[in-house]
Amino acid sequence: MMNVALHGLEEAAGVRYQVSGRHAGDTRPGCPVVVRYADDLVACCHSRQQAEQVKAQLTEWLAPRGLAFNEDKTKIVHLSEGFDFLGFNVRRYRNGKLLIKPGSAAVKRLRSRLAAEMHALRGSNAAAVIAALTPVIRGWAAYYQGVVSSKIFGDLDDYMWKLTYRWAKRTHCGKPKRWVVHRYFGRFHKFRNDRWVFGNRAGRDERGSVPHLIKFAWTPIVRHQLVAGTASPDDPDLTGYWATRRQRVKPPLDSYNLRLLTRQDGRCPLCRDPLLTADQPQSPAEWERWWLSVARRAIAADYLVHQDGHGTPDGTRTRLIHASCRRELHARQRKIPAPQLAAPPGLA
Repeated sequence: MMNVALHGLEEAAGVRYQVSGRHAGDTRPGCPVVVRYADDLVACCHSRQQAEQVKAQLTEWLAPRGLAFNEDKTKIVHLSEGFDFLGFNVRRYRNGKLLIKPGSAAVKRLRSRLAAEMHALRGSNAAAVIAALTPVIRGWAAYYQGVVSSKIFGDLDDYMWKLTYRWAKRTHCGKPKRWVVHRYFGRFHKFRNDRWVFGNRAGRDERGSVPHLIKFAWTPIVRHQLVAGTASPDDPDLTGYWATRRQRVKPPLDSYNLRLLTRQDGRCPLCRDPLLTADQPQSPAEWERWWLSVARRAIAADYLVHQDGHGTPDGTRTRLIHASCRRELHARQRKIPAPQLAAPPGLA
């Protein structure tokens, strides 16, 4: 409803686009650029005078709709000072580069939450720590993977190590440091030469894999691509354009599952429907809920058993399917009667 109510805001602010030629879809020279998400917006202007003019035009345009700017949150700043928008900080630095980074307030909120989660997990085991923190890390890293986040990801990994080490020391206060480190830290990710990965050795599976806590820095940085001109997700004529954009965004899965997803063209081999939802989460909290509801509960790994009966859960013998499809498959297999074995000669 907010998109419907604010439709036409860009035109009211004076934004005009090139309609033809090589630069079709780009803003015309001298025009402001307006970026809006729901009821939050930022207008990038060429001068303070133009910024004040855009604000006056939008104030007049919003009034008949019963809307107005929140003056406590509305300000005009120079790009060299920077500003926060949707959890990001946008600033032009002295070297002339314009960088978009995770906002300091967003990083501070995350640190506070991680500390609160670890405090609440006192007395729990390593499996509970991994289960509670993995969605938080994946969700936050997925939201900020399109901007300049590498250094902050590294700093957050250092902070997480301190939290987990402190938790381990408190859990085994009578044990020496080396014993604690050996029990909870090691090279648990077989594709990374990192001996300081927090894991649960007691949960080692039949393949020898140790459940472990992922790191922020393991999320690759994938630059955000600008939306062409006035393209809107609500435009039915642009369904293919938005579907292509969503395919470029890698979901917060590990590299192994990403390869399986790519090999299967993102579809379940049983029902041929997409494995993941098409809607793109728009906040760290939404990415976290996406991971909990879609990636962990809606998708399952199915291990194909070859005719020789010696199939193993790796390589080309593994596929991703919907958890619901796997339940239906197992139900059908249980209904198939077992073949009757012929009695050996002489025992009939």
